[in-house]
Amino acid sequence: MKDYLIGVDIGTTSTKAVLYDAKGNVKGYANKEYPLYQEVPDMAEQDPDEIFETVIDVLTAVVRKSGADVTRIAGVSFSSAMHSLILLDQEKQLLTRCITWADNRAYHQAEELKNHKDGLAIYHRTGTPIHPMSPLSKILWLKKEQPELIAKTAHFIGIKEYVFYKLFGQFKVDISIASATGLFNIHQLDWDQEVLALLDISVDQLSQLVETDYQVTGLNESYAEVIGLPVETPFIVGASDGCLSNLGVNAIDGKTLALTIGTSGAVRMVTDKPVTDPKGRTFCYALTKDKWVIGGPVNNGGIVFRWVRDQLFAPEKITAEQMQVDSYEILTQIAEKIPAGSDGLLFHPYLGGERAPLWDANAKGAFLGLTTRHTRAHMVRASLEGIVFNLYSVMLILEELVERPERIHATGGFARSALWRQLLADIFEQEVSIPESYESSCLGAAVIGMESLGLIDSIEEVSKMIGVTNQHTPNEAHFPVYRELLPIFIRTTRLLQNEFQAIADFQRKYSK
Repeated sequence: MKDYLIGVDIGTTSTKAVLYDAKGNVKGYANKEYPLYQEVPDMAEQDPDEIFETVIDVLTAVVRKSGADVTRIAGVSFSSAMHSLILLDQEKQLLTRCITWADNRAYHQAEELKNHKDGLAIYHRTGTPIHPMSPLSKILWLKKEQPELIAKTAHFIGIKEYVFYKLFGQFKVDISIASATGLFNIHQLDWDQEVLALLDISVDQLSQLVETDYQVTGLNESYAEVIGLPVETPFIVGASDGCLSNLGVNAIDGKTLALTIGTSGAVRMVTDKPVTDPKGRTFCYALTKDKWVIGGPVNNGGIVFRWVRDQLFAPEKITAEQMQVDSYEILTQIAEKIPAGSDGLLFHPYLGGERAPLWDANAKGAFLGLTTRHTRAHMVRASLEGIVFNLYSVMLILEELVERPERIHATGGFARSALWRQLLADIFEQEVSIPESYESSCLGAAVIGMESLGLIDSIEEVSKMIGVTNQHTPNEAHFPVYRELLPIFIRTTRLLQNEFQAIADFQRKYSK
């Protein structure tokens, strides 16, 4: 009986593999990290072969450590981060590392395209905001900066395509990942010919488009032997991590907001047709050909909290490590002692540029309202509130496009913190549910695979697999404070945005 399925998520900082049974119960788990290379300003690259080896390692680990009978494993289904770009030559050898979504070196090309008369039209056709994150902008940048590299390029692919090529010798890309490239027409479900003409590349240089439940078989024998799976095991291409996270938290009914804060963050809802924003502020990516995920990604989630810990509370971090306790938990305990609104201290959390709602690669962070009465504890709470204020700003955009969500399902590393959960409930003024399965992209990938293989009738059966471990009711006493602060946060962000370019240029000029 084949009733197990492995969900794999190729993320920005690590790859995870989770073994599920057909009811969504976890039977095994493996996770392994890899480095991000940032050797020059705005660079954010990874080694494709390091990631591929990690995929092999976590698959091997989850199969062996779970002790599962491999004859019960029906297949393996994939999630991966969006917007990655890898260039291969005619011999299918690497010309570049994996240029990730976080790479900002294409900011000039993105700004030029955004201001071009066709920029907004390209967005409305592709659903991908004009930003340095997208392969569209990256290819424009490479064409200008390294034309000799482009001349050698036979294949433009992403990290999941690279993994599948190594495993099966085929170039396939699901419509979900394709819809996040800026090269794919979300209305025609095909590569956008006008964009390809702009880039002067051909369809032959891109992978074959397939639906998210597409199965690939014929696993390379040497890798099959290492992993411990039969060569005939079906691998399902799956979708992107953001879209699958919505599925994995059961936010696919068009009425539920999925909110994720990991290293970065996102606010997303599902619609039954492509929806774009008149101002180009939201994305629209495919989950399946009949379900589309709209929303906004933010660069600045948990990474901001890590900066606060490492730069403002370094002694406490060292002490926590010596005592073998969670340093983040110590920080949240400190922040809990500060009243809602941090006594008027605001934090604009743009430490790594920003995607939604600003779509400004030059955005910078700022504390506003500092006085002598404010302490490091105020700065912790203000930082957490700033992250949530920014996410709320994204939801306001979604409200302009679709109706206000009736509920919020939240997930990500932050979900383990009661303070974070309460901040979400208080600022969004809605009950927040935290699904039991925190590896939502892995579960989403597994559900796509289960439906593809006939283990379940439809992806809606994910509702039976979701448990809720925490539900947070908003504290109405905090509503007046946040209702007064939120407009100030939004207005001052707009004022600061006028100077982001100037300070970014200064930093690039004098950075060593």
